[in-house]
Amino acid sequence: MTHRGLLDRCDPRDEDHGVDPVTLIVTAVALGASAGLKDTATLAVQDAYVALKGLLRRRDIDVSGVERRPGSDAQRGSLHEDLSDAVGAVDDELLAAARRMTDAVAADDAAAAPAIGVDLRNVQAAFLKIGSVSSAGTGVRVDGGVFTGGIAIDEIQAGHRGDPSAR
Repeated sequence: MTHRGLLDRCDPRDEDHGVDPVTLIVTAVALGASAGLKDTATLAVQDAYVALKGLLRRRDIDVSGVERRPGSDAQRGSLHEDLSDAVGAVDDELLAAARRMTDAVAADDAAAAPAIGVDLRNVQAAFLKIGSVSSAGTGVRVDGGVFTGGIAIDEIQAGHRGDPSAR
């Protein structure tokens, strides 16, 4: 699986909204392992991955399966299960390291980070209101949303890269 595919599953700018902490950590490990297979990985990516792996190692969490096969759903599933079963393993320190990892990969490979202003998945609500969104790519994306009262979306600027004339 590519960086893009992994980041689509867990947008590093999402601040964990809609993403459980264990999935964030597993995604960060897979991103780090995948990036580590490239000769072009930046020092920031390498450092973030070493730090994340160190924290996991201190918690007796084995990431070797994901390192060998970062694109494997089975390996990521196994790591997810190990993290879920490890009482107290997932804490603020580990989550911060996972965020640093995903941020470093996104910064290193800008094409990997989706350029979406608002990205909602599996939302159920009476009403959705979104306004004042500016994005270089897609302005608003809703996948699997159920809204019983309606949706209001206003003032969306999409497809520009900071050039005021493109708005």
